[in-house]
Amino acid sequence: MGDSIDLTGDEGVIKKIVRQAKPDALSPTEDLPLVDVHYEGTLAETGEVFDTTHEDNTVFSFELGKGSVIRAWDIALRTMKVGEVAKLTCKPEYAYGSAGSPPDVPPDATLIFEVELVACRPRKGSSLGSVSEERARLEELKRQRELAAAAKEEEKKKREEAKAAAAARIQAKMEAKKGQGKGKGKGK
Repeated sequence: MGDSIDLTGDEGVIKKIVRQAKPDALSPTEDLPLVDVHYEGTLAETGEVFDTTHEDNTVFSFELGKGSVIRAWDIALRTMKVGEVAKLTCKPEYAYGSAGSPPDVPPDATLIFEVELVACRPRKGSSLGSVSEERARLEELKRQRELAAAAKEEEKKKREEAKAAAAARIQAKMEAKKGQGKGKGKGK
């Protein structure tokens, strides 16, 4: 969808927007540093998924700027809006570096994450305009994710049906050719 954006100036963290957020969506700030994300992480070298919240449809929550996640996430999530989905390509020095994160992430691995910023919230004890509005917004995001998943499943089903129909046509042509071949031989 969007162009690739070099967030660090050294190509250490590259962001590509997969789905735009609504223009009036919230972004993480000093007042809203707690974020909830939905993500899938893959190894760039092999494409192997090493971590995901998609399997159990959970969200991962953390506070930006506290060092509780890889540097790439602290950098990239600050540039996102609630509802946005982005593909983040993270060089090792912005991810797990030369140590890796055994056993799933090898040393010096470039990682690719597809991240959805689900919510940003104030720290506990801070106030947010309306908890019920936030809850309704989160429910709407969940509904949108479920609709997107259903649409993906429907597309997959249509592709499989098209493949089966194509295979049946090919099989019918082959059967027809077999029948023609026998008929010509008998006529001579």
